[in-house]
Amino acid sequence: MTYLTAGLQGFFYNLGFFARTVVGVKHFIKRWNVSSKILVLQILFTFVQAMGISCLLAMAIGAAVNIIGFPFLEALGQQNLIYSILIIIITRELGPLLTAFIVIARSATAIATEIAGMVINHEIEAYISVGVDPIEHLAVPRFLGVTISVFLLNLYFSVFGLVGSFLIAQVFHAIPADLYFPNLLSHISVQDIFISSMKGMASGMVISIVAITEGLRVERASTEVPVAGLKAVSNAFAGCIVLNVIFSAIYYIALV
Repeated sequence: MTYLTAGLQGFFYNLGFFARTVVGVKHFIKRWNVSSKILVLQILFTFVQAMGISCLLAMAIGAAVNIIGFPFLEALGQQNLIYSILIIIITRELGPLLTAFIVIARSATAIATEIAGMVINHEIEAYISVGVDPIEHLAVPRFLGVTISVFLLNLYFSVFGLVGSFLIAQVFHAIPADLYFPNLLSHISVQDIFISSMKGMASGMVISIVAITEGLRVERASTEVPVAGLKAVSNAFAGCIVLNVIFSAIYYIALV
């Protein structure tokens, strides 16, 4: 019962912090002061520097589906199903989740430990003492940076998973380009793109809020800093998995 209570308290704390951060976004955009540099650096680290591993993973998964699935489905006379399978795996289901996992592994730990270090070194108190709102200066740019980055990285993952994997598949089983791309475009829908984008944005929000709040929860000991990073990773993983399941359930219920 204690774990359940602690979990509920953490959930409502994060929910309240999320609401406070959203309010801070308006003031951040209006002022657009030195904190904008934090936003740019966060996008650089979370999106730009993660493009390589995202591209590699997307192409590997897409190529595996093409290489294994297309000959099997072709033998059954159902080769057109490969396009629906690719879209379901890359764009709608696995892509948003794997993108979130990449960002959690790279950015959630970094944000949580950075914020925790600032708390230990009393930098948060210093901001408050000079009249700087730490949420607007520290939380909001990281929140926006991670959310924008996960959204863009998810789109990037889909493009390379669907298009880039086609090039790799040619080495093992040639699929004519004039057959592959028209069929791929005819099978992808606005709903697929929308649900994938929503999953990406929501995952970015969860990752950033969890990482920031875990960093702020430390108290005095420097040994709490790595613990905050570990908690941020585990909680962000759990949050993104639950979130993706909820979005998928809503999507499939809406189709019925």
